[in-house]
Amino acid sequence: MNPTQQYNAFMTIARKEVTRVIRIWTQTLLPPAITMAIYFIVFGGLLGKRIQSVGDVSYVAFITPGLIMMATITNSFGNTVGSFFSAKFMRSIEEILISPIPNWLIIAGFAAGGVIRGLLVGAIVLCIALFFTHIPVAHPLVVFAFIFLTSLVFSLAGITNAVFAKKFDDVQIIPTFVLTPLTYFAGVFYSINMLPQPWRTMSLCNPIFYMVDGFRFGFLGSSDASVTVGFILLSVLTAGLYFFNLELLRRGIGLRS
Repeated sequence: MNPTQQYNAFMTIARKEVTRVIRIWTQTLLPPAITMAIYFIVFGGLLGKRIQSVGDVSYVAFITPGLIMMATITNSFGNTVGSFFSAKFMRSIEEILISPIPNWLIIAGFAAGGVIRGLLVGAIVLCIALFFTHIPVAHPLVVFAFIFLTSLVFSLAGITNAVFAKKFDDVQIIPTFVLTPLTYFAGVFYSINMLPQPWRTMSLCNPIFYMVDGFRFGFLGSSDASVTVGFILLSVLTAGLYFFNLELLRRGIGLRS
């Protein structure tokens, strides 16, 4: 395929994914908006009045980056795992695989849908947060880099999950038993500096902590760990998941009968 054909192939897959997100917005965009609004009411409006502040910022401002990241992670992953597994279940993915479209373009097209949904949800949560607090943006490029790479990582992870899933129940295993616990223990609602040992050290072993912490640094200008480590971790995860998915598609694991 020449560059023009590759571009058209990518846009066809990506447009289909984005159109799906927009068309069923009551299932893709509205639920996370309602859920995050409840979080802000309970944790920000009610609990936040008792905690007052974390360091030099209000508690509501402190949890805002974490809640944005939590919603972005969930929706980026959910979009690709659901869409890719549906294509696999309906056997339409086989038509794409036997077409001249390179495997890297197939991955990029599906991942683009997850990234865009993640960014849209993140933007919606940020707008909701503005009704509860004023949040500064100390480093805009860091904010964008972390939320983009995080949504890309979990979009690629969703493809991996979909490849290995054999039934619809398998699609919920990773979000329920892996993503949810790791996200809640990633410092979304607290600073890990508040934790006693060994819990603080254990938190440093949680990869999602570095995503939340780096994203929070972009807004507030302060962090509990190295932002550089978080950026390197995201870069390694992105490359690792991309090439792993590329190999899965090349071998046809879980995709060809």
